[in-house]
Amino acid sequence: MEWTKMILPIASSFGITVATMPLFIGYFQAKKYGQEIRDEGPEWHNIKAGTPTMGGVVFLVASIITAIWVGVWQQQMTPSLSILLFILALYGLLGFLDDFIKIFKKRNMGLNSLQKLIGQIIGGIIFYVVFLMEGNENVLNIFGYSLPLSYLYGVFAVIWLVGFSNAVNLTDGIDGLVSGLGTISFATYAIIAWYQNQIDVLILCLSIIGGLIGFFLYNHKPAKIFMGDVGSLALGGLLAAISIMLHQEWTLLLIGLVYVIETASVMLQVTSFKLTGKRIFKMSPIHHHFEMSGWTEWKIDGVFWLVALACSALTLVIYFL
Repeated sequence: MEWTKMILPIASSFGITVATMPLFIGYFQAKKYGQEIRDEGPEWHNIKAGTPTMGGVVFLVASIITAIWVGVWQQQMTPSLSILLFILALYGLLGFLDDFIKIFKKRNMGLNSLQKLIGQIIGGIIFYVVFLMEGNENVLNIFGYSLPLSYLYGVFAVIWLVGFSNAVNLTDGIDGLVSGLGTISFATYAIIAWYQNQIDVLILCLSIIGGLIGFFLYNHKPAKIFMGDVGSLALGGLLAAISIMLHQEWTLLLIGLVYVIETASVMLQVTSFKLTGKRIFKMSPIHHHFEMSGWTEWKIDGVFWLVALACSALTLVIYFL
């Protein structure tokens, strides 16, 4: 795929997002639908109460529309692209239902953890079945070494999708953080997909990049709108699915190191408190620990983005060696 053609999916998704987002924000503001702030969160987050959320709906729809029309144009509407779009839409729907119930039904809780988990697992199983139907093997790529797993690979695939979907969701806690991280992550996979000549995967990566850049214009601090679970759950699940589709599963541990650390901080915090009654961090996920330590949101964003850039660059160096 020529670089001139690669600009089009980015521009299309970006344009749709930028053009539509003000209308979306205006509707939420008119109806006074806004984000509820957790009581246990940093006190200064209270000023964010009432900020419109569920902005992920806009860039997800923009990305899906773009990926479909570009896929048709480039004759790349393959089963691989279709199943990736399915994961994006399904995980986005789960997040949408969670956000919808909390905001529109005025409930503190949306979908419970079990309901979301069941939906994520079903999506993972469907993805794995299509993955096999496409002639892919049950082989796990571990830093360039192939490990045959037979049908245990299916268990891995489901855990991978569910795990990273929730990891990105945990990371989405301050203005602009996941918008920037996601752009870096999908750009890295776009490079790998281009090198492997998997144009269908490349098209979707570029579509997501355009949508995220457009969303960031409204999501950077001070955020005019938040992503919501609809965006973060979908992005995490898609990243995991793409790493599998490219047969580069190991890369997500580096490309997504920030997501891994954020999740690990929550697990360590909970485990430590249950076992010893003491907390390791001032607050988890770890981006809140840095907030409580006096870092500004912009500083956290910048440092975390630099870590993601360094990890992605290292991933590409290892990949191309």
